[in-house]
Amino acid sequence: MTSFIGFIVVIFVLSILTGMMQGTKKKRRRSTGKRKSTVKKSNNKSVKTTFNRSSTTCRPDDVLLRTSLDKINGAEFERLLFLYFKDQGYTVKEVGVGGKDGGVDLVIVDKRGEKTAVQAKCYADHNKVQVMTVRELVGAKRNHDCILSLLVTTSDLTADARREAEQFKVDYWHGGLVENKLRSWGKWQPVKAKTKPKRAVNSTVKDVTCACGAPMVQRKNKEGAAFWGCSNYPSCRKTKAI
Repeated sequence: MTSFIGFIVVIFVLSILTGMMQGTKKKRRRSTGKRKSTVKKSNNKSVKTTFNRSSTTCRPDDVLLRTSLDKINGAEFERLLFLYFKDQGYTVKEVGVGGKDGGVDLVIVDKRGEKTAVQAKCYADHNKVQVMTVRELVGAKRNHDCILSLLVTTSDLTADARREAEQFKVDYWHGGLVENKLRSWGKWQPVKAKTKPKRAVNSTVKDVTCACGAPMVQRKNKEGAAFWGCSNYPSCRKTKAI
């Protein structure tokens, strides 16, 4: 009888200890879950707060308005178009910040409420816009509830891209047209770089005159040495040393 009671007591004690251990495990799981969630939240916050396009990839507006198209990057070209369309009376929304545009960089809305999806491509003259860019713009404009679409590039479109644009009624501005529109805007006034005047090799010097009366020009022989030669050569082959 005594052994039976002792056996029951042992089982009771073990059940209590088991319950206590399970409760401790649950608490640990809860605390671990909270820690993970806080870590995720903190990571998300850090990503949102550290990104700033204007400070890392885009120079100030006043600088862009004085910079030629061949001296700006993609983000700066988008910003320049933003300023242009805004001055033309459009309501402009930048949707391509950070490069994740999905085929659309700007959404412009005119006074009638018509929305146009704008894709900007800042390319060198030899790098033309491919047909895939046009297709992306056609598909992406629906995601922004746009009726019209416009492709603006500092370069040009390939033949296939032009055909695709005409088929799906995508308006496009090539480099020459873009530059004309920006210049007629008036605010974009790129500063031309100062170039050193080139020295003419065969420039005529009026002070040095040949015996025949014709002015003499500076030339070089096969060894690279300079000399004065008559400008009436080969009729007159007279020379003078410099």
